[in-house]
Amino acid sequence: MSVPASGGEDRFAGVPAEELGGAVPTHPMISPHSERRRDGGRQGTVYPVRVQPPPPTGEPVWDGPPPPGVTHVPPTPLERLQALVDRISIRWRLTITYAVLFFMAGVLLLFVIYMMVGWAIESAWPPADTSELPPSIAIQVQQWWNSNLYLAVTGARKVLLTRSLLALGGVGILAIIIGYLVADRALKPVQQMTATARKLSGSTLAHERIDLKGPDDELKELADTFDAMLTRLNVAFDTQRRFVANASHELRTPLTINRTVLEIALGDPQASEDLKALGRTLLEVNARNERLIEGLLLLARSERELSVRKPVDMKDVAETAVEQLAPRAEEAGVTVTAELQSAETVGDPVLLERCVANLVENAIKHNLPESGRLWVRTGMVEGALIVQVANTGPHVPAYEVNGLFEPFRRLNAERVDSSKGAGLGLSIVRAVVRAHGGNVTAVPRDGGGLVVTVRLQAS
Repeated sequence: MSVPASGGEDRFAGVPAEELGGAVPTHPMISPHSERRRDGGRQGTVYPVRVQPPPPTGEPVWDGPPPPGVTHVPPTPLERLQALVDRISIRWRLTITYAVLFFMAGVLLLFVIYMMVGWAIESAWPPADTSELPPSIAIQVQQWWNSNLYLAVTGARKVLLTRSLLALGGVGILAIIIGYLVADRALKPVQQMTATARKLSGSTLAHERIDLKGPDDELKELADTFDAMLTRLNVAFDTQRRFVANASHELRTPLTINRTVLEIALGDPQASEDLKALGRTLLEVNARNERLIEGLLLLARSERELSVRKPVDMKDVAETAVEQLAPRAEEAGVTVTAELQSAETVGDPVLLERCVANLVENAIKHNLPESGRLWVRTGMVEGALIVQVANTGPHVPAYEVNGLFEPFRRLNAERVDSSKGAGLGLSIVRAVVRAHGGNVTAVPRDGGGLVVTVRLQAS
């Protein structure tokens, strides 16, 4: 059992092999899966490999080969065009629509003016006076006069068309700019709704509302409907949290009484061995139920808005969690390697300690039965506070990872196998992280196990 702690920003990307007992993580930030032993799996020297920069990014790839018999069908030109159209945002769709309508209106107006110019010249063109001319000459003069009228109409229309097309091009560019501004102004209430929806969480439903100001139009009605829905959701969430908290409090009393009675019965020297065996079994079941109730209480508390905000150094939090769980890791045969650097944030110290402890405890539970490894890291990466816990263990399919953060969810089992806990550990981690304005992600570790990364706002 080794729990080394190191500091210094220049060591966050890697630790010398001799300080880690010969094993160096290779996953971005932590990737402890590239270890090969000289003696074929028995305890021995571990060959270190190069450490890559932290932290892991991107979604996990498909876990396993593609299904057999699946062939790639290239998309048709119509499907490519539809895919291209689908990538255009609503703002640009409205802009293009406004510009096209404006351009079509300009073309129609140009056509009308084009026709009206000819009619105006023909109406204003004076008639030729051939009353005093001989008939043969009068016909020639009239033809010459009509040809001049035709040339005047044609020339005027040509000049009008040339200059109007240039003006229409400039007006078309102006129409695109104006259309974009109009679309942006029209979508501003929608942007306000989107921004409010992004900030919403279970702890901010009580006071976050859109509260759109303006005329009673369709967008105002939509915003008011959304606000009413948020109010109903807040009532539902608050009722659910109160029920969980109250039910947990009510259940703690009989469980405490049961534990006291069982401990007294086990302490009776006249009790038979069968009775003591039954008492120990019931005491273990009672302890499991107590842990479940405590987990539900903590989950209900972490989903509420934070009532305590203090400066916290996650290095100290991680050190405390590792020290508290060191005997359990040693009992399970798991070697813990900690590389902890100062990473300060603001939040509830108790909840943050429980968050890191749950990650470490979960990594100890779901590890290899022999020669398991566990890595804990804290530090700053690109301005964000990072806490990462990685472990060896069974293979975790990529499609199962997100479900592990749901309450009462375990890998390959729902609520059948409860020997390793109630399935609330990662749920509490996610609730605590969200309450502190951060996010938590998990990716399968190559070779088995999981890499969980918590990102929080730095103070």
